[in-house]
Amino acid sequence: MFEPERYELHRGPVWRFRPSRRGFFGLAGGGLVVALTLDAQRRGGPAVPQDLAAWLHIAEDGSITVYTGKVEVGQNARTSLTQAVAEELRVAPDAVQLVMGDTDRVPFDMGTFGSMSTPVMAPQLRRAAATAREMLLDLAAEQLKTDRTQLTLAGGKVNSLPYGRLTKGQKLVRAIPAGAAIAPPAGRSIPKINGADFVTGRHQYTSDLQRPGMLHGRVLRPSAFEAKLVSADTGKAAAMPGVTVVRDGEFVGVVAGDVLAAARALDTIRAEWQSTPQSSGPELFGLLKSKAGKGSGHNAGSIEEGLAAADRKHEASYTVAYIAHAPLEPRAAVAEWADGRLTVWTGTQRPFGVRGELAQAFGIPESRVRVMVPDTGSGYGGKHSGEAAVEAARLSKAAGKPVKLVWTREEEFTWAYFRPAGVIEVTSGVRHDGTITAWDFHNYNSGSSAIRTLYDIPNQRIEFHP
Repeated sequence: MFEPERYELHRGPVWRFRPSRRGFFGLAGGGLVVALTLDAQRRGGPAVPQDLAAWLHIAEDGSITVYTGKVEVGQNARTSLTQAVAEELRVAPDAVQLVMGDTDRVPFDMGTFGSMSTPVMAPQLRRAAATAREMLLDLAAEQLKTDRTQLTLAGGKVNSLPYGRLTKGQKLVRAIPAGAAIAPPAGRSIPKINGADFVTGRHQYTSDLQRPGMLHGRVLRPSAFEAKLVSADTGKAAAMPGVTVVRDGEFVGVVAGDVLAAARALDTIRAEWQSTPQSSGPELFGLLKSKAGKGSGHNAGSIEEGLAAADRKHEASYTVAYIAHAPLEPRAAVAEWADGRLTVWTGTQRPFGVRGELAQAFGIPESRVRVMVPDTGSGYGGKHSGEAAVEAARLSKAAGKPVKLVWTREEEFTWAYFRPAGVIEVTSGVRHDGTITAWDFHNYNSGSSAIRTLYDIPNQRIEFHP
């Protein structure tokens, strides 16, 4: 069964500031967000929303809007999910608008990871569209005073009645049955949705977005991991025309009218950092193993008996380095505060997770935070956290204007979180006929996902040591 890695879902926020409570008490207030998720249900969490209106809407002009918490990070899910709905409703794909990753508009979703968008979300949207199809048939049968068997759906109409005339733009109030009869997939390819926009450069990534009065930000980075800020001379930066310096604890940043001015202002800041020696290279793997906790996982039979029954034994140790995810699009965010609400556009695989990080960082209810995810230039499991979003929101709050923050490639390779390093140790036994009699497998630090063997081995111990 699919299991997300620890670093994908459980890594804590990395923002390095503590906002003044005085500045944010005025923002706090009532609000309730009901979290409903497909993925959470699989882990005993909230149930999937069964209200059709949560997933699909047909406007009076016949336009069809579909909602999903999944995001498009280059896997072409926008096309496949749109096609699934279009096939169920017997319309062309361009008649369907798919809203993805907008926390104010879509049902809660744990995130886009593990290649689960198609196997989990496509059937859900098919069931929603199939339920809408049956509802349209019922409405048409009632209006035309005829039997449903005399009706056909094609091209956005039931017989001669456009879908919009049937729904009148109202919410589609009907429960989605678990056994909704979905149509067999058509089995044909369609062009990528909005593909021409990507080819011609018209598509707006986060780094392309513009807001009225928007400023550009940069953040001062430490000299080393876990370094503590001793002092920062920001006088020269503060004296530059159009530059605002933001200082809150160890968080130091600048905002200016353009990217170059912000970069020049940041370069004038003279900071002193206190750092401690850090392990690397040959020391790293020994340290990871020495710091590892008690293992947990799967046990069957007896390793000792399995090794005793083996004709040959083998022991090996493997190491996995820290690996940068290196997404094509570096982290970026545009943040805007208005009337006590925070809106952030950012490329992330977990829009609701980033919404939670923002609410936590600024001490406000999640109901006052909106995260929107433009179709994003890849993630590779490396865009689950909201560092850039929190930083942009901090700069925007201090400047009183929208702020765009785009990480440099150097920042992406240095300060984005890495695929965890690890040590893997294996002891095995095998008979001359190829039968594996024992499999003793230990993974230190680099994750518990997919470490179970698929072979039929009577004596096995497979443990992950966090």
